[in-house]
Amino acid sequence: MLFSCSPFKPMVMPDAAGELPGTYALYGVEIDLTSPWWESVGSPELSRLINTALSGSFTLKEAWARLQQARSLAVQAGAARYPDLVATGSADYTRRRSESLSGGSEGDGNYALGLASNYELDLWGRIRSQQEAALLTVNATQADLQTASITVAAEVADRWVRIVSQRLQKQLLEKQLENNLTFLDLIELRFRKAMVSALDVYQQKQVVEGVRARIPLVEAETQLLMHELSVLLGRPPRTDLDLTQTDMPVIGSFPAVGLPADLLANRPDVRAAGLRLRAAEWQVAAARANRLPALRLTAGAQYGPSDLDLLFDTWLLSLAANLTAPIFDGGRRAAEVDRTLAQADEGLWGYRQAVLTAIKEVEDALESETRQREHIRGLESVMAAARKGLEEAIQRYRRGLSDYLPVLTQLIAVQDLERDLIRQQETLIRYRIGLHRALGGGWVGSADLPGASVKDGRRG
Repeated sequence: MLFSCSPFKPMVMPDAAGELPGTYALYGVEIDLTSPWWESVGSPELSRLINTALSGSFTLKEAWARLQQARSLAVQAGAARYPDLVATGSADYTRRRSESLSGGSEGDGNYALGLASNYELDLWGRIRSQQEAALLTVNATQADLQTASITVAAEVADRWVRIVSQRLQKQLLEKQLENNLTFLDLIELRFRKAMVSALDVYQQKQVVEGVRARIPLVEAETQLLMHELSVLLGRPPRTDLDLTQTDMPVIGSFPAVGLPADLLANRPDVRAAGLRLRAAEWQVAAARANRLPALRLTAGAQYGPSDLDLLFDTWLLSLAANLTAPIFDGGRRAAEVDRTLAQADEGLWGYRQAVLTAIKEVEDALESETRQREHIRGLESVMAAARKGLEEAIQRYRRGLSDYLPVLTQLIAVQDLERDLIRQQETLIRYRIGLHRALGGGWVGSADLPGASVKDGRRG
């Protein structure tokens, strides 16, 4: 009965997550957790990069080391539930001058070998509460590792999409530069025939140089993103990553996002907050139990010098019990209870904040992607109208019905729209990456790296 007594065991809080909405504004009730989300992008190159990052990222190695620390602390906390056993030994030797006529010396020695053990009876569940808190902390730290893995995968995908976008921007700029140079040749030819003024030539040269000036900026941004991606993979900044994809990936319709309540299990950061809340409640139980009397048992056995045939007669055995009860400690133990209660309150509000933040991030990603698709459709309509306007302006300019300004205006508008369309397509894919990251689902690896497991305070 003493071992099972745990009067301060924390109660389950069914409303710990707080009030949750029933559904998302845009949602699919089912949720698909059968494969990693990045496989839906359909790019072997992206899958290769993410798999490399999950095995080589220094951020994940740091998180794994923290998990190992938490497991070791859990083992230490659980060890207090078992008696300890230590070996003791001592020896001394005394030499005296002899008073006999020979004037020699004589000496004698003494030694002792023994065993000692200490054990605290967990009368009020203090040790068990500490162990439960440590085990929950291990699970929370493992969830932190999963969160770090999801974050690294999303960051790799984000940098990769931006690199592809910058490469498309460079290809577009080079094509626009080529087209603008062709326009410039035609205008210079018309200028030599006195068909146009020098102003038309200078205006077109301005457009040419403007496009040419953008290319180094795009190249620099691409290289900086390559550096960031290399570091995410755990490699030096200028490592050749063998990136060959030159087209923007195509994403389909929304994935099945489930219900807001699913985030309590699917989001590892939410799980970690909930586990730390439960750990804090067990710490409160341990602090309360620490204010009650403690019973500790000590035992020892010692063997001294004697004849071998008296071996079993010369063991000295001892067994003692100590009961200690706090009487006055200046309020230290009571203050510790108050502190742990405040920690539990902090964990409760932190957990609810994590839940609401997770739901908000999913809602934001759904809304952003929906409006972004509408924006891209609008841009495509504007692009179609702008290209027709450019064709009409060129025809009127060739027939001498207008000067070059309408052509220049339409040319700049079309080229700006072409560049903006690539940027908006990049943004759309990044919103989808953010949605997968916010859902925390589609994760089959779970970042459970090989290592020791902890159960009942012992290594498995």
